[in-house]
Amino acid sequence: MRPDMERTDAELIAAVLQGDTASFEPLIQKYSPRVFAAARRYARRESEVEDIVQDVWLKSFQKLGSFRGDAPFEHWLMRLTVRTCYDSLRAHQKNRETTFSELSQPEEDWLDGVVTHPEEALESAAAARQLVARLLGQLSPPARLVITLLEIEERSVREIAQLTGWSVPLVKVRAFRARAEMKKCLAKLAKDKYL
Repeated sequence: MRPDMERTDAELIAAVLQGDTASFEPLIQKYSPRVFAAARRYARRESEVEDIVQDVWLKSFQKLGSFRGDAPFEHWLMRLTVRTCYDSLRAHQKNRETTFSELSQPEEDWLDGVVTHPEEALESAAAARQLVARLLGQLSPPARLVITLLEIEERSVREIAQLTGWSVPLVKVRAFRARAEMKKCLAKLAKDKYL
């Protein structure tokens, strides 16, 4: 038998399914960087990221028998990762509202610029990214997921449908609603500042 590092994903999965649980470890080592990267897009604190990753690996081990092999293991694992991130978002969703007083000075300055001089708003991209991250934290789990996949990761509607298990029309509807929800959150922040 070849060493673990040379065994294919299919060989490792077959070994795990036959009771050799140690053969799961090379899969964890190989794919953990991707799973961590995906989880970091959805969770703010490192402890939440670690919980999501641990949950992904636990679920993948438990559901390994449902992996059919008609697509690469990595695709199956990333679909599971996205769904686990979504479940985590829903579980941790608290109707937190950010008031303008909670914004950092660069975020406040950027929002001032957007409201007073929208054409000059691109000056502070870092502050804009911070504000976008804050706005994403305000969104409902489906909205946050679809905005992250569509706008930040630049995935197609079809890819999002495959990753989430939603239909293509549902992805489009959720994207439309998510954009509206994000505009509403931004308008509320601006209103809190100027009223």
